[in-house]
Amino acid sequence: MAASASLRPPRLPAVPVPEQASSLPRLPKNRVAVAGRRRFATRASSNPGNVSIPKQWYNLVADLPVKPPPSLHPGTHQPLVHADLAPLFPDELIRQELTEERFIDIPQEVRDVYELWRPTPLIRAKRLEKLLGTPAKIYYKYEGTSPAGSHKANTAVPQAYYNASAGVKNVVTETGAGQWGSALSFASTLFGLNCEVWQVRASYDQKPYRRLMMETWGAKVHPSPSDVTEAGRKLLAADPASPGSLGMAISEAVEVAATDGDTKYCLGSVLNHVLLHQTVIGEECLEQLEAVGVTPDVIIGCTGGGSNFGGLAFPFMREKLAGRMNPQFKAVEPAACPTLTKGVYAYDFGDTAGLTPLMKMHTLGHGFVPDPIHAGGLRYHGMAPLISHVYELGFMEAMSIKQTECFQAALQFARTEGIIPAPEPTHAIAAAIRGALECKRTGEEKVILIAMCGHGHFDLAAYDRYLRGDMVDLAHSDEKLRESLADIPKV
Repeated sequence: MAASASLRPPRLPAVPVPEQASSLPRLPKNRVAVAGRRRFATRASSNPGNVSIPKQWYNLVADLPVKPPPSLHPGTHQPLVHADLAPLFPDELIRQELTEERFIDIPQEVRDVYELWRPTPLIRAKRLEKLLGTPAKIYYKYEGTSPAGSHKANTAVPQAYYNASAGVKNVVTETGAGQWGSALSFASTLFGLNCEVWQVRASYDQKPYRRLMMETWGAKVHPSPSDVTEAGRKLLAADPASPGSLGMAISEAVEVAATDGDTKYCLGSVLNHVLLHQTVIGEECLEQLEAVGVTPDVIIGCTGGGSNFGGLAFPFMREKLAGRMNPQFKAVEPAACPTLTKGVYAYDFGDTAGLTPLMKMHTLGHGFVPDPIHAGGLRYHGMAPLISHVYELGFMEAMSIKQTECFQAALQFARTEGIIPAPEPTHAIAAAIRGALECKRTGEEKVILIAMCGHGHFDLAAYDRYLRGDMVDLAHSDEKLRESLADIPKV
């Protein structure tokens, strides 16, 4: 879809320990990485092979031997058609959601914005390897260089572009930790859209600077549940002290979009078109690894809704299906919200109020409210249907890790690699450290690739709790899980 010249965004102007942590090393001086941070002076090292920004997104559905089950209309339980989604999304995003085409061209207007931070760096974690004493080689694809600080901008930009191209004036969305809300706020201001965000209450209170970031880019932000929507008012009546959840925030945003003809809904994870946009991560990484002659043995990413994991993993899955490599894929989720490892594979709503289509996915039940862990972006009751399908096919593994182990891993990473990770990718780092230590035990020289989806500069309150020894491990309640699973629709 070609856009008018007015949709081409302008160039942005240049802008002149507790006992458990005491044994960790301090940041080394004069750090030099094999593929270091993205700086103009070190472009060649941060981007092996001088990889360019991909010109196409990749759709894994095209190459799967068994196609995923269709999403269903919540009223008729019939497979969704284009018209069912028209109240929420512009035509081109609906087409991308339903298509089985292998590749989708990335509009030049989107690539122009991607140039602000892409290609993102691929970095070998040599100092972490040394700390662990492992023969494994650890690489991480770092998405924290985007203006919003995470991978979420990879889909926020095209979603804003397609909405603006369709003449939409207002977009609404939900956000957990605030990374998605920040990314959509940034993209909306570039394409002249009004943006309204419902942020999960627990994260709204924990991370005020994320709210300020969204407001700086012009967004209006509400804590969720709120008194702005009917769904929010019902939730507050049932529990005035509710910490909120992504499912609740989705209900509020979808309600507004469905009842306002000038407004469309944007989603930061879960749906096929979102995972499609995120494949710029894996496509770049394939070329970067090829440039240094490396093939990964294990690919690890955190999972909440699944866009970060899918964005890195799906292009590599294509290569595995074609017989060109044979990596393992490991999704890591919080023990307090173990969707893949403890949920059921069933049709369920994507939101708490039951306003969305029914999706075949791993779910804890749309009424499940996770405990307020610090990885707010992973507090979702469901999983991307495409990732759930791939998991059911046996193409990947899943595991859950408690948050104190994740933050211990985060300090090891920060004090060797220099980057303070967001709470979400600390799950992948913890799993990678487990794998690296197993390689130390066995002597295997595996190549471990981590999806490092963002920085934790707005999450320092969580680090403060850990460093003071105040962080506790939260686990899901079996009773609460049984109750929420009992409410899953019978399809």
